[in-house]
Amino acid sequence: MAALTIMLALAGVFVFLAIEGYPGLSAPENIYAPATDFWSYVGPLVFGTILAAVVALVIAVPFSIGVALFISHYAPPRIAAPIAYVIDLLAAVPSVVYGLWGGLALAPALRPVIDWLYDNLSFIPFFAGPPSVTGRTMLTAGIVLAIMVVPITTAISREVFAQTPRLHEEAAMALGATRWEMIRLAVFPYARSGVISAVMLGLGRALGETMAVAMVLSATPVVTLNLISNSNPATIASNIASNYKEATPDKQAVLIATGLVLFAVTFVVNFAARWVISRGERNLTR
Repeated sequence: MAALTIMLALAGVFVFLAIEGYPGLSAPENIYAPATDFWSYVGPLVFGTILAAVVALVIAVPFSIGVALFISHYAPPRIAAPIAYVIDLLAAVPSVVYGLWGGLALAPALRPVIDWLYDNLSFIPFFAGPPSVTGRTMLTAGIVLAIMVVPITTAISREVFAQTPRLHEEAAMALGATRWEMIRLAVFPYARSGVISAVMLGLGRALGETMAVAMVLSATPVVTLNLISNSNPATIASNIASNYKEATPDKQAVLIATGLVLFAVTFVVNFAARWVISRGERNLTR
């Protein structure tokens, strides 16, 4: 019954977005300005959404897995419990608070880092510059999103690591493996599907985040891999939040249609994650 309720809710969201957003696919050309049609309007937004989420995951996933391993296999209980509690508390912070902190504190603090990246790594497209003077860049937005992704990814990874059969760990240690070798050979294979699920949930949070990105990112309608300049592609969610209140009915239909695209992207990502997880489980049972 619970699963059916969730499916009905998702179907209801899809039907609403499809009905309300369909007129936005063929709105007057001036509604899409500076683009000329819906797909050229939504293309940079999809690119920005995926880019921000990928930057967030690149930063958050190694940190989350490291913290989860430290809590589950390295730290003594009197230290592990407070660390886990603090990490979990990060999930309770409202996104608008992260946005305020990112825009007012983190962005100015990152300006020396941005200048250093431009001076030393400008041959890499991600840091080609010119560097932003405000610090409100895709890199800043990615760091804020990474902090927001860490709690859920860490919590799920921690629980999955802790569920590794004790006999597997003891067998590896008895064969002479070090603690790291035991984790690499016994814990990671067992927890692989769970970690992928944690990463995908974190990705879903990053794809749909609205206020934090809107408050941090200085967005323009461009497609670029540059993470440190003033020209940054907006995300779908932040674009909706920034423009919906003052939008005309035609513009609202366009924004709802972009929400439908985000719904489809999220669905495809989760479907791909389930496929990867099921394939990994089949390989483990062979």
